Amino acid sequence: MAVAEKVFSESGYHDLRGHIAALEREGLIHRIDRPVNKDTEMHPLVRWQYRGGIPDAQRKAFLFTNPVDSQGKRYDSPVLIGGFAGSRRIYSIGMQCPESEIGARWERALRSPLRPVAWEGPAPVHEVVITQDELEASGGLLKFPQPISTPGYDNAPYLSSAHYITKDPETGVQNAGNYRGMFKGAAKVAVQFSPHGADGAVHWEKYKRRGEHCPVAIVVGGPPVLAYTAVQRIPIELDEMAVAGALVGAPLRLVRCKTVDLEVPADAECVIEGYIRTDYLEPEGPFGESHGYVHQRTISPVVEITAITHRTNPIWTSFISQVTPSESSTIKIVSYEPMFLSFLRNDCGVKSVVRVSMHEPLTNIRPVVFLQFRNPTEGEVWRALKLASGFKIGVGKLIVAIDEDIEPTNLDAVMWALAYRMTPHEDVQIVRGYDKGHAPPFREVAAMENSVMLINATLRDKLPPISLPKREFMERALELWNELGLPPVTPQSPWHGYSLGDWDDELDQEAQLAAQSRWIENAIKAAKNRVSADTKFAKGDL
Repeated sequence: MAVAEKVFSESGYHDLRGHIAALEREGLIHRIDRPVNKDTEMHPLVRWQYRGGIPDAQRKAFLFTNPVDSQGKRYDSPVLIGGFAGSRRIYSIGMQCPESEIGARWERALRSPLRPVAWEGPAPVHEVVITQDELEASGGLLKFPQPISTPGYDNAPYLSSAHYITKDPETGVQNAGNYRGMFKGAAKVAVQFSPHGADGAVHWEKYKRRGEHCPVAIVVGGPPVLAYTAVQRIPIELDEMAVAGALVGAPLRLVRCKTVDLEVPADAECVIEGYIRTDYLEPEGPFGESHGYVHQRTISPVVEITAITHRTNPIWTSFISQVTPSESSTIKIVSYEPMFLSFLRNDCGVKSVVRVSMHEPLTNIRPVVFLQFRNPTEGEVWRALKLASGFKIGVGKLIVAIDEDIEPTNLDAVMWALAYRMTPHEDVQIVRGYDKGHAPPFREVAAMENSVMLINATLRDKLPPISLPKREFMERALELWNELGLPPVTPQSPWHGYSLGDWDDELDQEAQLAAQSRWIENAIKAAKNRVSADTKFAKGDL
């Protein structure tokens, strides 16, 4: 089916269809029109984009227009995977700003949320309304082509890009959280709250104490900026939809649900309304998770659906998660890193930190963190390392301080720093009291039985230059390389030599003479400074 390209330009932000149109204009969507099995082929196909050596800059979203299942069932809705954060570029298009501005936008949005406004007139998400007594006959939840994320291990389709909207019964503040949800029937779906302080779980507990079921509205295919806020840990007193509006400088436009007292984006593709039961739990899982392991069976709350509303010909969405890199890691890291840097520099005052890099491949961005410094004192390094270990739950199991000349995304360069700029018994601290967060082992581990490793691999001593030709020689050689038609190269840091402090004018002059083919002058000078072979030298001078 064709995907409408209408953009609600008057809103000031893209709904999902406007976002898809923007991606198509940029050539960032693979449109797959042939039948693709949602339960066995769809996620594995997209997975090759992340496990096949394709760099982030070349990754795209996938739009499957003809989904089927293993029973031969055909679905009317297309499925978008990787459409919110399949790459950093896709994320920046969803934010409607260059990647370089994302950090500043997040800082501003968290400081000054923008209250949503009411949608005027009939809402697109209410074009089709299926009430409780029609759910079973219409197919309810089962008419939507939710893919199986980890074929061979997952025991059902799971909502992965859905945002569960709940409301604090005491303050009235809404929350949007991204949780997985196991399909359990036409009118029933699970919700697996994170065990580490999910705001939705806090609301559920309050309703449970009141003896009431928790109202919920599950948004699928909302505006991209809602996806970006729903996956973040935002202070519970803030409404994610207000923060989302501030990210793009325009308030989200909301409409009241049909059967629950909640407000949702009026231009969402689909909303599943209902109540999270507070009187019973059901088995849920296994499900392949973002930490790279299959999360085995848990006991989780269940949503009893009271209505499903959607646009005509809705577009379904799914995050590709599991082993990183993935869409679910990219959607976090793009904002995590600048917010982490702002925390250290602006909130904590460690101005010598110039970059935070969270390691993404396989480790899922949280456990391994690199802090890059410019001319720090040793005290600043250790202060930043310890502050970083408390930034967020589960962030920073291994935190390494490096210099500005070390590229943190190049692990060879990091190992180089560890090999020559760090002395283990002096530059490593192991600190007990680490909450592992959403990660194996899947059992309770007391914080004092876990720990973080802090490593100072910054340069304290002057060292001779890096043993590569100076920059000007490498740049001229690259011009020559290209003139000769040799295979394309991608410079890997370090790709030229530079001084690390232990280099003087005399040595530099000698190197210049050699480059001018006047090296014999250096040899003559050396001959004038000969000494007896019996001369005693300091260790290392000979």
